[in-house]
Amino acid sequence: MKIAIIGATGLVGQKMIQILEEMQLSVNELIPVASLKSYNKSIYFNDIEYKVKSIFEAIELKPDIALFSAGSDISKEFAPKFAEKGTFVIDNSSAWRMDENIKLIVPEINGNILTKNDKIIANPNCSTIQMVMAIAPLHQEFKIKRIIVSTYQSVSGSGMKGIRQMMNERKNIDDEKFYPHQIDMNVIPHCDSFTENDYTKEEMKMVNETRKILNDDTILISATTVRVPVFGGHSESVNIEFEKNFEIEQIKDTLAKTKGIVVQDNPKENIYPMPLNAYEKDEVFVGRIRRDLSNSKAINMWIVSDNVRKGAATNAVQIAEIVKQFIN
Repeated sequence: MKIAIIGATGLVGQKMIQILEEMQLSVNELIPVASLKSYNKSIYFNDIEYKVKSIFEAIELKPDIALFSAGSDISKEFAPKFAEKGTFVIDNSSAWRMDENIKLIVPEINGNILTKNDKIIANPNCSTIQMVMAIAPLHQEFKIKRIIVSTYQSVSGSGMKGIRQMMNERKNIDDEKFYPHQIDMNVIPHCDSFTENDYTKEEMKMVNETRKILNDDTILISATTVRVPVFGGHSESVNIEFEKNFEIEQIKDTLAKTKGIVVQDNPKENIYPMPLNAYEKDEVFVGRIRRDLSNSKAINMWIVSDNVRKGAATNAVQIAEIVKQFIN
């Protein structure tokens, strides 16, 4: 297979290359693509040197799969051009997620709906991915009525600019700010830009993408997304109200049997998910599972995942594993 990485020098692009190596996806040739300032730069994949190419060169090379992580504008302009050449495009931006003709995929949940005709495939938002991984099996068993989620999102969710600001602040280096406020030693209840309804785009992504992935517009969802001074790994406090009655052990058993989920829930031993322990792992970790004391049909739980891996790069490569079967 010939795979192009659009945004190969960025945080997620680099992680995609790493995961392609780890998962041994039978890639014969890598086509790294980045901005003009990185043109002809060396990228190593499986100990072979590849030179960064322009996106126009990459289109003409007709890769089997193109993994996009270069922002919505690039995806909107160039994903269709790759698709016209027969390339399967897996896009990590928000450009195509809510397009009714484009499928929004978390492989463990709805990877089975992909066909050879899906030339552009959307990768969901990182916060959405880890939440739906945990709630999808519960929705199937107990039917979710309402979700209230608050996120604790690491600076790596903003790419290198977010990481750079936090690390500079820790070293007392006065440099360009990515966030509207100091992030080190602080918590900012503001991920992405605000919309007309006073929710941020990140919050609305969690609402709309969750409904699309679960194929259920009846689920009521309210989200608050927050940036925290953590290097990597997003955490989420999630309250879920179900239609059906349940026992807590049923919830834990359902999650424990779900591929890609690791239950870490032993409060007496101080065992619960944390970003430090999720770093560089592909699983979604769930703990602090308990019945809501104010609502007998609701639970609280805590969900943690590496946002750059499962929340972006790994999910995209897992989609590539599925579409590989459609490549002649």
